Amino acid sequence: MAVVQTRAPGACSLPRVTDAAPRPPSASAGTPPGTVRVVTVAYNPGEELDRFLESLRAATARTPTIVIADNGTEHERVNRAAERYGARVVGDGTNRGYGGGANLAARDLTEDWLVVANPDILWRPGSLDLLIEAGRAEPRAGCLGPRLLNPDGTVYPSGRALPSLVGGAGHAVLGRVWPGNPFSVAYHGTNEDVTHAVGWLSGACLLLPAAAWKRLGGFDEGYFMFFEDVDLGARVGRAGWLNLQVPGAVVVHAQGASWKRRPERMIRAHHASARRYVSASHPAAWQAPVRWAVSAGLKAREEIAVRAARRG
Repeated sequence: MAVVQTRAPGACSLPRVTDAAPRPPSASAGTPPGTVRVVTVAYNPGEELDRFLESLRAATARTPTIVIADNGTEHERVNRAAERYGARVVGDGTNRGYGGGANLAARDLTEDWLVVANPDILWRPGSLDLLIEAGRAEPRAGCLGPRLLNPDGTVYPSGRALPSLVGGAGHAVLGRVWPGNPFSVAYHGTNEDVTHAVGWLSGACLLLPAAAWKRLGGFDEGYFMFFEDVDLGARVGRAGWLNLQVPGAVVVHAQGASWKRRPERMIRAHHASARRYVSASHPAAWQAPVRWAVSAGLKAREEIAVRAARRG
């Protein structure tokens, strides 16, 4: 597999690592090589969890280990789905956030590959195997993601550039009122049809070599929700690996189900994580004025979005 872009947008060229995650040896004919664990985080899910698990059956010829982190209170629903599809449930209903739940479900990881995915995605047939094969073909791959489709078939921009202070501010302020502004266009990246490197990948569906996940320590649990994937992508790049988007692997994401149930809470969590990322990724003293301005702009946008959500 040729990776046509080895430079993440806005970043320097990423070097080949000498301690790239070891790829499992080839297996006998007809048996896909490499073992995989699929983890998902359930917060009082509806039928989406069953649909997720059902679609997973056709996504891989492997027999994945499936672990569900139960972050909610509807334990019976989660346990029924787990029993039906041969999954294991961890957690006691404590809401650890997305990253915390995923870390818990991956804590005893022994498989070669780890998938972290939202329970509201639908796997297309063969999509997980395509992701794994792309990872096996590129030793520098530290994180891989599929092409995400919205339920209406349009492409969701799931492989993006890492946000800069100026670019992130421009996207935050202008993204809703002028979607085609240059800051948002650069942030969303291009919709390429070949495997390519990006700055970060949407946490709705990620594949990592186990060695990369363990070296990075999983998600930063300081991000309760949102931006844990941006932070992970940044750390993948700093470690010398690539974030690769594999458009041949396709999943459908019913994005927005959680937002619709708890819009104000989700809006506030999103903006809180955005401010945390801005502060953590741009800590220099000389960046303080712009950092403060961006944080203030994010707070103002948060209040506008909350008022709009309350109006319905």
